[in-house]
Amino acid sequence: MIHEVDEALRRLVKDEALRGSEIDVAFDAPTKDWAARRNAPTVNIYLYDVREDMRRRSRGLLSEYDQRGQVTARHLPPQHVKLSYLVTAWTQRPEDEHRVLSDLLLGLLPHEAVPAGVLTGSLAELGLPVPMTVALPPPEDRAFADVWTALGGELKPSLDVVVSAPIHSGRVYPAGPPATDGLKIDTGGERVGHRVSDAGAVDGQRRVAMAREHRKSR
Repeated sequence: MIHEVDEALRRLVKDEALRGSEIDVAFDAPTKDWAARRNAPTVNIYLYDVREDMRRRSRGLLSEYDQRGQVTARHLPPQHVKLSYLVTAWTQRPEDEHRVLSDLLLGLLPHEAVPAGVLTGSLAELGLPVPMTVALPPPEDRAFADVWTALGGELKPSLDVVVSAPIHSGRVYPAGPPATDGLKIDTGGERVGHRVSDAGAVDGQRRVAMAREHRKSR
């Protein structure tokens, strides 16, 4: 799933934000060694944090149906995983970097979700929105300065892009066949039963009351 989000961001940045320019897109950690080896203008999209999006967690089970409309299995709702990217521009002059960052900001801000046209693999198969935020303030437990310190590099202007990607839990529970026998009540001497009709409707309470009246009259 992560590599599918990487590819979606690459296509989004190349096709819309940079509008087909020759600027490279890289996903390497922007360390000092990487910066020294770079020999062309580059947009770096560095994945620095992966955690579950607790705000989008759902409960319960979802049903799967066959062509006859009968339940064949149940599975847990998809979970959402927040992928946080540090997006930076690398050129020879700060003015050019700022211009590239401006293009990135203008190209990404209009999208509240990753466009369906750039999704592939499991993300496309699920058919669910993939929310995306751009340049929001970081959570209180995380600061960009800490990220740069961990990378051993100098602080640079950057965009924080967070994608909340849905992922199937993989846990599926098979469903049993539909019921064909209706309510059955053992009154001690006689058994009162009712077979499910084609519509599947059973008036259980009325049958129980009839059984009790039958026992009283004996």
